Amino acid sequence: MKKAILTSALAVTLLIIVITASLINYQLPPLFNPVKDTVEDPRILDKYSIGSLRLRNFPAQKISLGEIVNDSLNFQSRSFNFLSDGKKVSGLINLPKTEILNPVVILLRGYVDRSIYSPGVGSQRMGEALASAGIITLAPDFLGYGQSASPSAYPLEERFETYTTAINLIKSVHNLNDSLIMAGLINRAKADKIGIWGHSNGGHIALAVLEITGAGYPTVLWAPVSRSFPYSILFYTDEFDDQGRALRKLVADFESRYDSSQYSISGFWDSIEAPIQLHQGEADWEVPKYWSDEFYQSLNDKNKDIEYFTYPGENHNFQQGAWDSAYTRSLDFYRQHF
Repeated sequence: MKKAILTSALAVTLLIIVITASLINYQLPPLFNPVKDTVEDPRILDKYSIGSLRLRNFPAQKISLGEIVNDSLNFQSRSFNFLSDGKKVSGLINLPKTEILNPVVILLRGYVDRSIYSPGVGSQRMGEALASAGIITLAPDFLGYGQSASPSAYPLEERFETYTTAINLIKSVHNLNDSLIMAGLINRAKADKIGIWGHSNGGHIALAVLEITGAGYPTVLWAPVSRSFPYSILFYTDEFDDQGRALRKLVADFESRYDSSQYSISGFWDSIEAPIQLHQGEADWEVPKYWSDEFYQSLNDKNKDIEYFTYPGENHNFQQGAWDSAYTRSLDFYRQHF
């Protein structure tokens, strides 16, 4: 009898649970998506407009030096990390083997697929060459790469996080000497002599940094993505398996909520106060030469300090023989402004 009562009670309990669950599920919106609704806050990107970022304070963070990655005759490469908006970002630092004060160049690489990425990919050759010439270089991995924390789950916020990551690193250079002393290294940085090198999408990030900060960081751009947002990403939709369908929807959703002109570097050329040296291969299929032609003309028309070099037959990564020439001009440019 007790068993039968327990069985009946259990059945009633289960029935109540099922009915309750049904009612709960029935009350949920038919398109309920907890991940989407959490990530796509209707105004989550307001803080990333160029104007909003120009008003923001970026306090210097501690730069922690890690293990030795390469110990060469003229330089030493180490891992490093710092915090960007509370998230850990890793990277690679190249240190000249000299006791004199060294200027610093921040290296901003272009797009690299996560599956083949390792620290320094996209900027290692430039970093080692500049370090051998007496310049400290720091190349952030960016969120989601190397030993960095995960980026935002919202793809467009992840993109804008590259701007804040770069600026946070630049500001943190002012604490670099403390880290060098703690590590027992002979190097010392000239914290007031900071430059930027950007290639491809790294060039786009560099331009955003110059507009947001209004600072005079001497900047070298190799085949930069200088087009307006969101065309700057839509141009590459044919490289996706779905031919960019998901990306176009993402952009359409973005433009239904935001004024894209407030997020586009092409609308803020007037804010650039830094000297710029621009390099472009004439056989570049990733960043067409006419992009750099028009970018140069736009800044030149505004009387900005910019010089422009083109290289016949050269590709996007300067692998057809012009690398040494482009590097030498870049080094001379930094020395001139440091």
